[in-house]
Formats: sequence, structure tokens, C-alpha cells
Amino acid sequence: MIDLFLSPTKSMFHIIIIWMLFVIPSFVFSADDKLHRLCSQPFSCGDQTGLLYPFWIAGREDCGHPEFKVNCSGGFAELSISSVKYRILEANYDSRIIRLARSDYIGDLCPTDTSDMPFNQSVLPLSPSSELLTIYYHCSQDFSQYVPTYFGAFACSGGDDDDKKNYYATRNLSSPQLQAISPVLTNLSVFCDKNVSIPASGPALNTLQLTSSTDNLKKALEEGFELGLNQDCSICLTSGGACGCNRSSSGFICYNIEKANNRSRNNGLSTGATLGIGIASVLVLLFLTAGCALCLIRRRKIQAAQYTNKDLPITSYSSKDASSHPTPKTISSHALIPSISNITNASTYFGVQVFSYEELEEATENFSRELGNGGFGTVYYGVLKDGRAVAVKRLYEKSIQRVEQFKNEIDILKSLKHTNLVILYGCTSRHSAELLLVYEYISNGTLADHLHGDRAEARPICWPVRLNIAIETASALSFLHKSGIIHRDVKTTNILLDENSTVKVADFGLSRLFSTDQTHVSTMPQGTPGYVDPEYYQCYRLNEKSDVYSFGVVLTELISSKKAVDITRKRHDVNLATMAVSKIQNNAVHELVDPSLGFDKDPNVKRMMISVAELAFRCLQHERENRPLMDEIVEILKGIKGEKGGKLPDVVDIGLLRLSDPPPVSPDTDKCTSSSDTAACSF
Repeated sequence: MIDLFLSPTKSMFHIIIIWMLFVIPSFVFSADDKLHRLCSQPFSCGDQTGLLYPFWIAGREDCGHPEFKVNCSGGFAELSISSVKYRILEANYDSRIIRLARSDYIGDLCPTDTSDMPFNQSVLPLSPSSELLTIYYHCSQDFSQYVPTYFGAFACSGGDDDDKKNYYATRNLSSPQLQAISPVLTNLSVFCDKNVSIPASGPALNTLQLTSSTDNLKKALEEGFELGLNQDCSICLTSGGACGCNRSSSGFICYNIEKANNRSRNNGLSTGATLGIGIASVLVLLFLTAGCALCLIRRRKIQAAQYTNKDLPITSYSSKDASSHPTPKTISSHALIPSISNITNASTYFGVQVFSYEELEEATENFSRELGNGGFGTVYYGVLKDGRAVAVKRLYEKSIQRVEQFKNEIDILKSLKHTNLVILYGCTSRHSAELLLVYEYISNGTLADHLHGDRAEARPICWPVRLNIAIETASALSFLHKSGIIHRDVKTTNILLDENSTVKVADFGLSRLFSTDQTHVSTMPQGTPGYVDPEYYQCYRLNEKSDVYSFGVVLTELISSKKAVDITRKRHDVNLATMAVSKIQNNAVHELVDPSLGFDKDPNVKRMMISVAELAFRCLQHERENRPLMDEIVEILKGIKGEKGGKLPDVVDIGLLRLSDPPPVSPDTDKCTSSSDTAACSF
């Protein structure tokens, strides 16, 4: 009783917990009992019997996941996820195996709509025996001369254009078995009109590898792919419960109330008494909750006043309209209080703060506010309990390779501080259910969005801002190189802009550390088509000049507003780097630049854009010794802008700098030598 007066808030919470544990359950048992009985009974649909969670039909909404509603009208059980239809081939809950197949690929290798829909493995995880089969359609180059074990060609039954070919890869693209043909796969993504990844059965793919044929490819797709039962549901079934879904939160729920019902019956309570106690408990709970809220508000006001007196600068972010493009907003001082507490008591991992999966799931509203997709994961908007707006990167899969990329990004960002590098707040433990990285939220999207994406038409970036972006990006890369780091994936989608158009370079999953006395690092080529250094691609030799080449592509995008790779352009102009060098060599910069930037109207803008084009030309040379260092690039860009300490660009003799022929599909490593580094390419 004394404790009640000394700490009323704490005591009220104790009372609420007691009522929730012992009184309220007796009120809700009757409803849960009905759901338990409903969801524990399997149902039939089309040619399938014995279906349970996550599948459901009308009247069983509480027994399945929202994405897995089943249609029974066609004589078979079929579900549709984001317009992609899957047919249920088998559902054996005793052996914990479910088998599905893409409906549009049953009997047809070339359906009209080849949408690529990643399967939601958080609901039904792929079994270890399933692999991703990738199909490439309408390829403008012939790759048939290179047909290894895991790679093949096929024709559509309706007949193909003679100039177009189709190919498939029978293993996940990140699989070690495909490393030897990584350059081929990179070219496929560039020279083929579209590609689609489809889960398939491992044994069926093994058969296809042994005997490559159209029939075996069809069988692999028709046999579908195996999935394991949802882990939560598996535990629930083992405990005698029934699997279901909370319709308000879309979260999993286990209806397991037999023990609770037994306890209620043992208490000797009638149905009327149970109902009366339940209603009373709800009223008391509402009363106590209101009292607690008043106490907390009063306490927070006192603490906020204390912190306000210390003149602490407070800023945070609002979650309003966060699903599109959330914007910063100032909040009251009390929002800082939990932030100080969290940071002080936070555990660390790899030298950064560790967040729990549940904490980030809540911050992102169950990963519902997607910002974008990258090569390694999806990024979501979230707001932490301390008020900080964050971008949470959720890696696609938890494998050895992903863990290494996860650690690599943390190792690099935890020790680097630069105005133009994105800030890493923390991560989940690598032992967590999923690998998540938490960054500061940059509100204005990517540079790619503003140059040729969704934001380009509404409010295009003017030339002075573009030149500043070039300078800040080059400064960030120069800082990385001085720190012994090669970014290895410099591109406009990895250059973020804040509300003031200040650059924040991001995504260090592919970055490599190197010693300053090394000429290069020997590694398999990785990166994004259109940005990869040709000499790195041919010789597997990576150094800081590889970033310089990629930055040259970024400079070209800044002056042209064109994409690095665009298959809708003429054949020789698909690759922007090749187009740029050709235009500059032929004194046709005016055909390359974006005319809306004032090239023809403002002589000063024209002078600066030509100078930037010439600098891009130097960066895009195939021979690395002809490319400038990033330090020099920063000085030249500042000189073009007219800043103090800048370096006026040298007069470039375009005729002396010629672009060599494009690299072949399969690099000839015997030719990978240059005057600056004559070492052979065999390591």
C-alpha cells in the first residue's frame, strides 16, 4: 500500500498486469474456442484436400494469411500474389511439405506476362531442396557457344524471332557454381529484354543439368517447388493449437486454448459469471489505463521542462505520409529522453548499436513502408522509439555470402565519418531471424530518381546543383580511397540526396579494403551493368581506378539525364559510357547533353558542361593509366565551378585518348596487360 502512494504509475501497471493475466482471459476464451475449432479443421479446394494455414477461403479469414486466399473455381486450388498465380500441387501437413507451381508456366515456357515475383518466404520458406531457375528472354546477342552445366538455351513453342534467343540458368545467381560464368550472366541482364526468376525443385533441375532439353525444362517448372511449413505454425500444431492470422495486424496467431478452458472449468465459473467478470475487467482496465496515461503525461512534462532549460537542440521525423516520401519535422523535447536512455544502455555488435528484430519490425510497421530495392535487399522507412527516422535494409536471404556483406558494410561505415557518407546507426545481431542494417533516413530519394526516375519530370535538378552533386560525390570517393576503401558499386541509385540536395553516398556491401601499397586486389568482377570498369571485368583486377570509371558514368548521367543502360536506345547507344565517348570523340557533345540545362542558352553553362564531359571522357578510358585519380577529379570539378583552390582542367587532346574495343563476353585473360601493370591475369 505504501508503494502505491510512492510510485502510483508503477503500481497501476502491476494491477493491470494482474487483471490481464487472471481475469480477462476468462472473457475471451469463448471466442478463441470457436476459432480454434474452425481453424483446426482442414478444408478442400478443387483437387486438393486437407488444406490449412496459410491458405483460406471465404468464411475462414482468421485461419490464413491475407496473401494466401485460394480460388477453387477452376477445378484446382490456385492463389494469386501480386497478379502472379500459383497452383497448389501438394499440401502434406504431416510431413510439413507444401508444393506449388507458377500457373502460367505449367505447359508453357513463354507465357505472355513474365512477371518476376519474389515469393514471400516469411510466410512459407523455401525448402533446402528448392533453387531459383532464372530465364532470360529475347536476347540480342548469341550466347549459345557458351553452354556449361548450369546454363542452357531453349526456344518458345510458338516460334521466335531469328535474331532473338532465350536462355536459362539452373542455379541461384549468387551460387558458387555460377561464379565462373558471372560475366556471361551480367551480359545476359543487359542484352536480354527481360528475365524472370522462378523457384523450382532441385532434383528436377539436376535432371535438366544432366540432359538439357525443352521437355526437361518444362517438367522442372511443372513439378513446382517445395516449401516448408511456417515455423510459428509448426510449433503451434505441435502444441495442439490451430494456426491463424490476426486480421488487424496481419500477424501470426496460435489458437491454443484447451489448457485455459480446463482452468476456467476447474474454477467452477458459469458462462454468465465469466461474461460478467470479463465486462467488469474491461471497464476497470480502461479506468486504470486512463490514470496511467495522466501520470505519464505529467511526468513527461516535468522531464521535458528540465531538458528544455538546458537548450538542447531537438529534431526528429514524422511518420506522416511516410509511405511515399517522408519529410523531417521538429518535435517536442521529451522525445529525446528515451533516445539518451536507449543509447546509453544499448548493446553493441561489431562496434555499432544492436537493435532487436521486433524493435525494427515495429519501427517499420511490419516492413510495410518500402523505399526501394537493391541488389542485396529491400529498404524500408521507419521511426525508432526515440523519434529518429531511419532506413532499414532487409537482406534478401541469410547465407554465408550475405553475412559477409553484412559484416563488410558495418566494418567500413562504423569507423568512417564524412559529410557525404550515409550514417550507419546499427544493425541486428547476425544470429537474428533476419539481417537488418539501420541507417539515417535521407528524405529526398536517389540521384537516379531526380535524373531519369519518378521525380525527374516534376522538379528536374538545375545545372549548378548537379555540379555540386558531382563535387560532393567525388569528395566522398576521394575520402574512401585515402582510407584504403574501394566502393565497387558507384552508381546514381547509391547516391542519396537530402532535403538540401546534399550528397550521401550509400551501399557498401560490395566495397573492398586494400592496402595503399597494393596496385590492385584480385577478385571476381561484381557491380552493376553499365558501371563496371572494363579492365576489372576483363582481368579481375580491382583498384581505385575502377571507382573512377564508374564515377565517369555518373558524370555522364549528370550532363545527359540519361540512364547508364537503356535497351530502348539504338544498339550502339545502349551503354551510356560507349555513347558518351563516341559523341565526345566526334565533337558532338551537344547531342549528348540535356538541352533543358541551358547548354544552348547560357555560354557559362555550356563551358562548364563541356569541361565536365571532357573529364568524364578521361574517367571512361579503358586503360587505367589514362584515368585521373579521384583527388585530381575533385580539384578539376572545383576549378570548373570557379571555387578557390580548384584546378583548371587541362586541355584534353581527345584524339590521343581512344576507347578500345568493348570487352568480349568471355574475357581473354592472356591479353590483360598494360604499360602500368604488366602482370599476367593468372593469379
